[in-house]
Amino acid sequence: MGQRMFVSVVPPEDVVADLAEFLAPREGMPWIDPAQWHLTLAFMASVPEARQDELIDRLGEAAARVAPFDVVLGGAGCFPDPTRATVLWIGVDAAAGESLTRLATGARAAANVSGATPDGKDFVAHLTLARLRRAIEATRWLRVLDTWRSRPWRVAETTLVASHLHEGAKGRPRHDVVARLPLAR
Repeated sequence: MGQRMFVSVVPPEDVVADLAEFLAPREGMPWIDPAQWHLTLAFMASVPEARQDELIDRLGEAAARVAPFDVVLGGAGCFPDPTRATVLWIGVDAAAGESLTRLATGARAAANVSGATPDGKDFVAHLTLARLRRAIEATRWLRVLDTWRSRPWRVAETTLVASHLHEGAKGRPRHDVVARLPLAR
């Protein structure tokens, strides 16, 4: 059995701190630990150990085909819909969405060729804030979350992360960065 991994973009510390400060007084949601916030480009449930080096090389090539770009986080959303939400998230501005989609497409292609089949979900550029055990009607939460916007920040790399379920604090996943992959220079 291979290792659970994902390719992501991680926001800078000050953006994470600002969003965490915004969420701190908003109780009643199982907010994800800010240290684990990221924008997932590709998720692979099982990466064969023998193929990890190839995966890293191919992900590096894919990242190097996209020029660095700016992102603004903002715009609330949820999955699957506001009447029965199980995930709450913050989106990205439209201009960055196109570049993130290019990164995701390249990362997923690299994973496929490397024998680390990514999940087949459509890519939606977002940062997950909360995962709920039971679906809720989320309109009120979406209105609140929709009032927050980050400062613009530069995406200059993607990261390949190994995810170890239930090995982190409070039974959360533990994330280990396996590789940092720079965008075009």
